[in-house]
Amino acid sequence: MKHLLSYFLQGLVFLVPIGLTIWVLLGAIVTIDEWGRGRFGLDVPGFGIAFTITAITFAGFLASNFLTRRLMRALETLFDRLPLVKMLHGALKDLLSAFVGEKKRFDKPVIVTLNAEKTLKALGFITREDVSNLGEPGSVAVYFPQSYNFAGQVVLVAREVIRPVAQSSGDLMAFIVSGGITGK
Repeated sequence: MKHLLSYFLQGLVFLVPIGLTIWVLLGAIVTIDEWGRGRFGLDVPGFGIAFTITAITFAGFLASNFLTRRLMRALETLFDRLPLVKMLHGALKDLLSAFVGEKKRFDKPVIVTLNAEKTLKALGFITREDVSNLGEPGSVAVYFPQSYNFAGQVVLVAREVIRPVAQSSGDLMAFIVSGGITGK
């Protein structure tokens, strides 16, 4: 009986993450597909996904095209002038740019020593090398992601208590977000 319970629990650990991942992905795909098909009144499975991918690609083309770049910037400028919209748009743009943009921001993983005994350390990413404009010369901005959460904290840290980590940013982020479980 003890082995059956052990097998059952191992099965849960194996199947639940896979099942939830598939469920979330399929839910997103079905929602996007239904939205796209509903907009055009077409009952063709996959049309919504194809339309969404095409629209995103076309927007990327327009944003990088010499002739339409100004128009796209004007739209962003409009968003940046509206009080609540500015905050939401700016935060989302910065977050996406940090991971997939040309100027990736989480590319400097570090270990920060938190106490004088050097027994307490935290993993993070340098997001700004110079914060003297905040009245903190000699400090850097370090982002500390939270485990099992897509949140984190920015902390200003003295440069002498940080050191680079010899690991890729993606591997370190996976390690932190998983609570230290995932990683090489």
